[in-house]
Amino acid sequence: MTTAARTPLPAQADLRAQFPQLQNGRSYLDNAAGGLIPTRAIQAVTDHLTRYGATNSMPGHRPGAEILALKHRAREATALFLNAQPEDVALAQSTTALTFRLAAAFSRLWGEGDEVILSGLEHESNASPWRELERQGVTVKVWHARQPDMTLHPDDLAALLTPRTRLVAVTAASNALGVSPDIRAITAQVRAAGAWSIVDAVHAAPHAFPDVQSWGADFLTFSPYKVWAPHLGALWIRPDLRATLAWPRLEFVPQGDITGIEHGTPQFELLAGWLGTLDYLRELGGHADLTRAALEAASAHIQALEAPVMERLVNGLLAHDLVTVYGPQSMQGRIGTVAFRVGGETPEQTALRLTAQGVDVAAGHFYAVQPLKDLGLYPLGVVRASIAHYTSLDDIDRMLGLLG
Repeated sequence: MTTAARTPLPAQADLRAQFPQLQNGRSYLDNAAGGLIPTRAIQAVTDHLTRYGATNSMPGHRPGAEILALKHRAREATALFLNAQPEDVALAQSTTALTFRLAAAFSRLWGEGDEVILSGLEHESNASPWRELERQGVTVKVWHARQPDMTLHPDDLAALLTPRTRLVAVTAASNALGVSPDIRAITAQVRAAGAWSIVDAVHAAPHAFPDVQSWGADFLTFSPYKVWAPHLGALWIRPDLRATLAWPRLEFVPQGDITGIEHGTPQFELLAGWLGTLDYLRELGGHADLTRAALEAASAHIQALEAPVMERLVNGLLAHDLVTVYGPQSMQGRIGTVAFRVGGETPEQTALRLTAQGVDVAAGHFYAVQPLKDLGLYPLGVVRASIAHYTSLDDIDRMLGLLG
């Protein structure tokens, strides 16, 4: 048995040097909206466009065959990221687009009397598509989070589950509040009730890479552009379910073929960029080859880098006299993000004041309509500070020092 080649794990300073967007003297704390991109991913996009332009994947000529091979490599690498098989992974322009297409398939299966449950923490990309099923007579219920910590309780889900429940939609981490539910426990509860689960891993994926083999979901989504790649969305479908789902597709694509849900010409240059990012993650994990083990090592290194930064952020905001923090009042059950308001200011006023001084946070509802309605914070929303593995303690201290 051979052991994969390992190299020392890079320090944060060396990682930060690979992101040109961090060299402008600003502190970027809006990673929940979109990650920054390392140089090798940017170069991969440039190299692809320089070499191929908008050439399509065609087996009849060399450039087309090379682009087709690129598409296969991107699918295989995405499968590694998810601990999945390539034939179960779709890549398209956005997670939202993929979930609406999946909803179209569900609309051909379900109707009057069937039920869907949405968690009260969802981004609308994992809520609005399932509400579309109401047009077919499906009943949509909301599994509200318990206040004040905005946690999801299994007893509340149990009260909503019935023999007619077909799907439960739940986020692995709230993009607005940072709340991180126990996904394995939730998916096990849903499966025991005879229903399917779809997990939105968009906000969780940058902080703890998904593992579809252990998470227990039937469907899972994430967005590579939140994981330091260009703008793409991804969907995984449990292998035995693919052939049962008749999503709208081109006539010549067999039912169950994952390419049928991708719709249209792939964004090949963005796939090249995603491969560049995955190579960066391989290096971050200290491995010579891109393997699942390399990505697991990268994920562990990311968590180690983030832990002290997140602790400084959470504790600093909780200790601030003018700040109200929403969601968990500690590090427990929280990942990557803190939502807050500053007394005497609207969220937008706070964000504009900070960005004028070189600190970029976000303000608004971030499409997380249900949780912010439940908290009475919609539509103005909250200030959101969100980190990544390249966020430094200095970035956090700079923001805390400017809050007033």
